[in-house]
Amino acid sequence: MSPVLVLRGAADASAIRRALPDVLVHESPDLDSPLPAETAVLVLRSGVRLGESELDVLPRLRHVVRTGSGIDHIDVNALRHRGIALHRNAEAGADAVGEWVLAAALALARRIPLGQHALLLGRHEKQACMGASLGTLAAGIWGAGPVGLAADWALAPFMGRTAFAAWPSNPPGLRELSQTALMEQSQVHVIALPLRPTTEQLIGEDFLERVAPQRPLLICAGRLETLDVAACLRALEDGRLSGLALDPVEREHLPLLTGSTTPLNLLASPHIGAQRSDVRCALDRWAVDLLKEITADNTILIEGGHR
Repeated sequence: MSPVLVLRGAADASAIRRALPDVLVHESPDLDSPLPAETAVLVLRSGVRLGESELDVLPRLRHVVRTGSGIDHIDVNALRHRGIALHRNAEAGADAVGEWVLAAALALARRIPLGQHALLLGRHEKQACMGASLGTLAAGIWGAGPVGLAADWALAPFMGRTAFAAWPSNPPGLRELSQTALMEQSQVHVIALPLRPTTEQLIGEDFLERVAPQRPLLICAGRLETLDVAACLRALEDGRLSGLALDPVEREHLPLLTGSTTPLNLLASPHIGAQRSDVRCALDRWAVDLLKEITADNTILIEGGHR
């Protein structure tokens, strides 16, 4: 079997070597480094672009293993055209992301980020930190995939009400409201949408104007590109939003978030929603089991690692 290439942070390369002693396993910090052209299996993480130019330097690639859910950074059509199988695990980290959503909702509702930001600027803004009880607020969840469902599971015991934006692909049995009703009635919005042409910057000026009467909290647990981040920051500064939480922040997003000298109820984290030790262990076990199967018979598997 040709070598496996593990991008640093995507999986435990040492565990893979122990489990597959007869397979050559390389580890690389990124796809910009020199790569072994004979690589047949690539294990990658979020935030790593895999398109035509990257595939050109991996001519023997037959499998891509995404240890997580999002695949908007992967050119799926290019993989299909080249006969490369894509495997991912969309469920393993969902509960952890839901936990982050609950933590963000609590922090924003109690205006903790605002108080901290003010203190770091040398200001004591206790009066500006009057918070609200989650039990008095209604949450609207945009996206009913694994992360959206996990966010609902985490929030529902503590919120006044949760509901999903009506969508044809939603699973049956969910409490749904029309998008208009959700914007008019929710004081918390959780954005858990995949990044597609139809969702790119969906949360922009029009959305922000329509929700402004509620002055809601806005929490992004999906992809940052589903938001017009500059517009959301302006809405936070002028009071149309009462709080903003952004988890999927990658290095390239840093210029959007630096330089404010005004205390803001803004919580930002470096894409840590699923960064929990038990999730990492589960994904490492999944990757090892999948690679054992791939390298045993070189059979192309369907997404998720199941036949």
